[in-house]
Amino acid sequence: CHSLTPRSNSEMLWFQGKSMQLAQYSFQLLRRNLSASKTALPVLTLFTKDPCPLCDEAKEVLEPYKNRFILQEVDITLPENSAWYERYKFDIPVFHLNGQFLMMHRVNISKLEKQLQKLEQQGAEG
Repeated sequence: CHSLTPRSNSEMLWFQGKSMQLAQYSFQLLRRNLSASKTALPVLTLFTKDPCPLCDEAKEVLEPYKNRFILQEVDITLPENSAWYERYKFDIPVFHLNGQFLMMHRVNISKLEKQLQKLEQQGAEG
């Protein structure tokens, strides 16, 4: 009975060591991914309101690209967004990429792809 105790201790230490290694490994992976994207993913702003079937459709089209930008939704019906409401009430969904107008009504994948690549190249050079 006595001889079992030390063995379980060393097993315990081995396990702790392994989980530490695992934690460090996943942290390094995370850091590598972050540094690869320079932590600054571009921000894709979607000007929307509720309901907006075209906006929902657009979000579905964007789904495969969502790891390449941060999607920020702006509800143009909120009082603080009245300027956007005046500008875009007949045009939503409207998209800005990093604050610059990109597209409206529908997602233009080739346009989005081109702009994302441009930003990603700048990020890689910088």
